Amino acid sequence: MTAGPGAFSPVRVQCGGHGTAAMPTLSIEGRRQLRGHIRVSGAKNAVLKLMAASLLTREPCVIRNVPYIGDVLNMIEVLEGLGARCQLDGDVLYIEARDLHPEAPRDAVRRMRASIQVMGPLLGRLGEVKIAQPGGCAIGARPVDLHLAGLRALGAVIDERHGYIHGRAAKLQGAEIHLDLPSVGATENLMMAAAVADGETVIRNAAREPEIIEVQNFINCMGGRVRGAGTDTIRIRGVAGPLGGVDYTVIPDRIEAGTLAVCAAVCGGDVTLSPVIIEHMEIVAAKLVEAGAGVEVNGETLRVFGDGVLKPLHIRSQPYPGFPTDMQPQVVAMLTRALGTSIVTETIYSSRFKHVDELRRMGADITVDGRVAVVRGPCRLSGARVEASDLRAAAALVVAGLAAEGETVIEGLEHLDRGYEDLAGKLAAVGAKIVRRVPTEAAVP
Repeated sequence: MTAGPGAFSPVRVQCGGHGTAAMPTLSIEGRRQLRGHIRVSGAKNAVLKLMAASLLTREPCVIRNVPYIGDVLNMIEVLEGLGARCQLDGDVLYIEARDLHPEAPRDAVRRMRASIQVMGPLLGRLGEVKIAQPGGCAIGARPVDLHLAGLRALGAVIDERHGYIHGRAAKLQGAEIHLDLPSVGATENLMMAAAVADGETVIRNAAREPEIIEVQNFINCMGGRVRGAGTDTIRIRGVAGPLGGVDYTVIPDRIEAGTLAVCAAVCGGDVTLSPVIIEHMEIVAAKLVEAGAGVEVNGETLRVFGDGVLKPLHIRSQPYPGFPTDMQPQVVAMLTRALGTSIVTETIYSSRFKHVDELRRMGADITVDGRVAVVRGPCRLSGARVEASDLRAAAALVVAGLAAEGETVIEGLEHLDRGYEDLAGKLAAVGAKIVRRVPTEAAVP
């Protein structure tokens, strides 16, 4: 596998690792306007699922516009541990899963929740899968019950013991499945399994995110028969013969684009972002306008401009097409600079306000009561040494660092690197004073 672009290299750490003495940090000198253009990378939450779907075929698959991030590298490790051959060349990923075995590598699985997505493809193709309970960001309970219940409905026998999930199925059978919640991961896993099951599968109360449509399109390009993605009912007609290879380009990352738009809004200036699919981020753009930022759309380009003076907002995270939970921490950080009191309600994850304690260290006035955060602004944020607890919390600290007076040092970059491709480099290119620092002892082979 070839190295990624430039000097940026995502940090990956083993589960249970402690200490940051030799880990990289981000240093940010805040209160600088941003001006220029930023390229938006491919969608993390799509490409990981397409990588899993490539296990459905013995033929080579090519996935383009792949971001060079920790989660992609980790999923490559999962696929290679299953026997697939992978090569990442720039932003093009080649996968050939000709010969597979059913047991996923434990350490790689434990680092990332998205690794659970290999269950459906492996059960569909091999009739067996063994996988450790997946890990990932600690943002609240995210049980895999819906995945397992759906796979059982397709005829799989699932055994959970000693921290592992073991599934077997002589041949999956189409079924009617009603999800208790519109889980994105469960919807995608069941789509992949059903693509090679006997008969028709109907998934009701399905998630509607754009990434679901990507999985449908990818499977259909392989010769599958899936329709209805983007609605709450998806129908999959299983294909009897083998699926074929595919050459597919991933959509731009709507959460990265939203994060960069928030950075531009809080700093002021004039920033253009492309490519974007504005339909995927309409509510984020609408909230930025409501907050007082200038927003213009021209085809696949989003322009965010203004003087950094912001109004308070009421935000409630919801499944797509509602306000995305993955944008909530970044917007909370932005609202510390708003002229008034904002109310932010988190309905998806129970522990998604972990970033608040670190924002308070920087001078934020935020009160959390259960799933509701009250943000009183404008706060005079001052630089501090802070530590990220998860992926989007890390992005929130970058937003706060850009808005703060003085130097902010962010630790825990392994979280940021999971989902953002060289975020510091992209922001520096439009005027942010942001530097990634690698301790000398960490740089020695």
